[in-house]
Amino acid sequence: MSKPRIGFIGVGLMGHGMARNMLEKGHELTIICHRNRAPVDDLVQRGAVEVKTPAEVARRSDIVFTCLNASPDVEDVILRPDGVLAGAGPGMIVADASTADPESTLRLARRLAEKGVIMCDTALGNSPVEAEAGTLNAFVGADPETFARIRPVIETWATNIVHVGGVGDGHRVKLVNNFIGMAYVALFAEAYAACQAIGLDPQKLHEVVKPGGLYCGMFERISRWVLLRDPKAHLMRVNNSLKDLSYFNHMVEGAGMTSMLGHAAQHLFMIAKSNGLGDAAMPRLVEAVTAMNGMAQAPLPKDPDRA
Repeated sequence: MSKPRIGFIGVGLMGHGMARNMLEKGHELTIICHRNRAPVDDLVQRGAVEVKTPAEVARRSDIVFTCLNASPDVEDVILRPDGVLAGAGPGMIVADASTADPESTLRLARRLAEKGVIMCDTALGNSPVEAEAGTLNAFVGADPETFARIRPVIETWATNIVHVGGVGDGHRVKLVNNFIGMAYVALFAEAYAACQAIGLDPQKLHEVVKPGGLYCGMFERISRWVLLRDPKAHLMRVNNSLKDLSYFNHMVEGAGMTSMLGHAAQHLFMIAKSNGLGDAAMPRLVEAVTAMNGMAQAPLPKDPDRA
């Protein structure tokens, strides 16, 4: 049986690695430039075909992946006059790997279904490093038949694949997952700012936490910024984190729940954005906390190997 033809819209930080892995594992790949030409040019050199519109992507594909910044972007590439829906045929699958609003996902699924097109969500875990390595986590919301069809394709770029439920559930669990991550970032940012406020060497906090039960990957990423100013400590931006938290709070409020920690974390990320850090990597949230409390940014330790 021939491998399904893949379309990909959004070959950015995460999408490039996903698309490259599908291409290198034998899938015909059609792409479109969304914002950045560099990853598009690289994929074309590797054998991908570039087209001009999302409709053309759909016409050449059995499965179209979208990996975009937010739900308005996904809605635009699917529903605009030259969008995916215009070029899609019955039985085609649209798999959204964006971090999206589940309500938007369900609306799009209903619109696509009117034309016999299937939608599922393939939310992502981990970073662009794992995307390039083909070792991402994938949280899939799809009916069982669609999941069976799409799983072999997902296996080209993910090693941990969880079928979490029906369409929309992948995005729901991703928002809960990201809420945990953003709450950790806010917590660790305040903890390191507290060290500065009380005159404690932040390296000592790292030495205390690392061997204990509170240690985790997110703590290490924030630490690498605080202790080393590592610009690659964590590449997710404050603006994207703020978007995810707003989606999370909207989602749980729609279910009748108020998240105290969700709103607290969102407020802190909003302060960071108002301080000009919207496009900065989220470990720099610690700067928003120190500035809010009238403290200057702590100097970089002299020893580069402290962490």
